[in-house]
Amino acid sequence: MNQRVTPARPHLKLTPDGRRMREVLTYARRGSRFTPQQQQAWDQHAEAWVIPDEAVDEAGFDLDAWFGRGPAERDGLIIEIGSGVGEATAALAAARPSYDVLAFEVWRPGVASTLARLEDAGASNVRMCGVDAVWSLEHLIAPGSVSELWTFFPDPWHKARHHKRRLVNPAFAALVASRLAPGGSWRLATDWADYAEQMVEVLDAEPALHGGVVERWEERPVTKFERKGLAVGRTITDLRYQRA
Repeated sequence: MNQRVTPARPHLKLTPDGRRMREVLTYARRGSRFTPQQQQAWDQHAEAWVIPDEAVDEAGFDLDAWFGRGPAERDGLIIEIGSGVGEATAALAAARPSYDVLAFEVWRPGVASTLARLEDAGASNVRMCGVDAVWSLEHLIAPGSVSELWTFFPDPWHKARHHKRRLVNPAFAALVASRLAPGGSWRLATDWADYAEQMVEVLDAEPALHGGVVERWEERPVTKFERKGLAVGRTITDLRYQRA
């Protein structure tokens, strides 16, 4: 992937007359001020564990080089979209040291908190990236190369007029299916009932995937975000789909 000229990332695309294009994004950027603890974690680990946005624009971008090992030296590549503050990321990655984990998160304080959690968990097999995950999956990740993809509690965009921003849609489902290795899994979780219904409808319609609603994945830690949803009476729905 990315052997010659990389297509422009979202926020960088221009119309022929030089105006910036407005694209539908699945996320909203938030503030970027660090706490002292986050700043310390960033200063200690960002250089090694955070892939700079501009790095992916370079011809010949090599994801394996960022991990320091290639497919022959690892059991697989796992991708997480929307890692938040890294509670699940650190725990799951630490339990899978032979896998490389590429975690996408656009909220920089969340990335910094994740770095601290990775250090505490002894998980050095994670690399963070703040570039648009959909674009990255299409342009940086080779087809059939992903062992698992995790999408835990993606933004529900609960207002009807914002549903078009939801990450899980037919085009994205087809993209994920193309990137998963045969037998690879896509694990999802949401605390919004109508989003869970949409996920099932969309993923059931993707011919390269099979699966559905499953019991809660015991390995996934109960995060602060999840506890908040449970506290206000929301039902957590876990899903798992596999590439045929």
